[in-house]
Amino acid sequence: MLYLKEHLTFTDAKAQILEEDNGKGGKDLYMKGICIQGDVRNANERIYPTSEISNAVGQINEQIKTGHSVLGEVDHPDDLKINLDRVSHMITEMWMDDNCGYGKLKILPTPMGQLVSTMLTSGVKLGVSSRGSGNVDDRNGHVSDFEIVTVDVVAQPSAPNAYPKAIYEGLMNMRYGHKLFDMAKDATVDNKVQRYLNNEIKKLIKDLKV
Repeated sequence: MLYLKEHLTFTDAKAQILEEDNGKGGKDLYMKGICIQGDVRNANERIYPTSEISNAVGQINEQIKTGHSVLGEVDHPDDLKINLDRVSHMITEMWMDDNCGYGKLKILPTPMGQLVSTMLTSGVKLGVSSRGSGNVDDRNGHVSDFEIVTVDVVAQPSAPNAYPKAIYEGLMNMRYGHKLFDMAKDATVDNKVQRYLNNEIKKLIKDLKV
């Protein structure tokens, strides 16, 4: 089985940014759109049959249905494991529409989730990338035995550096960067802290010119 990851730009994913009432007097932020395309040869020269995507989407939904949290990260790690310190969102649902697997990602109030939330609401166009495993036919690039582990938030594939990575490294190099990163943990329970955090991250994004 191979480690397979497939990027989609914000535009290719037909991404939508949504705010929905959370029933607790506040709102949650979501990304919604295509997570993986079927029956087309992608940039990695692979073709995912629609039937393979449909089965993988069904497996994710079964995990969600049985109470399993399907978490996603900022940028891809080098393996299929989920790193809790990099988690920014969770998949709340996936579904098929034509030959594509769609998903809805809830941005979480984790430190990395706060960074992603601020970037999205500031207009940064982040993409998505499926992370999974499967076999690839060397002759025609067709994928079989495909399983989706998660969908990560990533930079536009054509960008030389990942936006989230640039933000993270820039933040840690700031004078009070570590303090600001720790502050993100408290942002959802203190509106003043959240406003301060958002302002500081917006300044960082502007300085990094991403």
